[in-house]
Amino acid sequence: MKLISCEQGMPEWFAARCGVITASRFKDACDRLKPKKGEDVGAPSVKCIGYAAEVAVERVSGQPAGDTFVTWQMKRGTELEPHARLAYEAATGNVAQESGIALTDDGRFGYSTDGFVGAEGCLEIKCPASPEKLVAMWRDRDLAEYMHQIQGGLWLTGRRWADFVMYAPQLAPVGKDLFVLRVERDERFIEQLEADLVAFAAMVDENEHVLRLPLAA
Repeated sequence: MKLISCEQGMPEWFAARCGVITASRFKDACDRLKPKKGEDVGAPSVKCIGYAAEVAVERVSGQPAGDTFVTWQMKRGTELEPHARLAYEAATGNVAQESGIALTDDGRFGYSTDGFVGAEGCLEIKCPASPEKLVAMWRDRDLAEYMHQIQGGLWLTGRRWADFVMYAPQLAPVGKDLFVLRVERDERFIEQLEADLVAFAAMVDENEHVLRLPLAA
């Protein structure tokens, strides 16, 4: 694992992620249609195909292919993250060390970490503005939307667990501004995730090959 120290949302952060299959998009990379009769694995979905093209173009151009515009939601999340980390430390007694982007040695896969806790833990911080997401998390405690990212982060960093942190200061009046749920490393999930990502990486390689083919005479 290689660790690059940089602040999320800054030009250095976008540059470090350029051409990398990132954990925040692992769910898209693994997204497939329901298998047809007689098939073991379904065909890649539109999201999967689109992301494979995006990464390939980034590798060729050296520039981010996706939207690098910082939305108000992204800006809000960046501004709230330090407060979320402090609230987490106060509530749990854990000390969260800021990190950066963790990359595989070959640089093909990456994970933007929100912090390391001790020798075995890491943080995954979300600061959603959506009221629906806030209500749903407190009601259902369902992390399915984030599991590819969380387990992917554990795979890439070699850590044993991750504390999912949802920080919502707007819920402070009812004492629910901080939601923390620990996720243990799931080797079975990671084994399937790795297989799916290797298949996705092959799609990216094929796209890159097509783009780099010399023009016909």
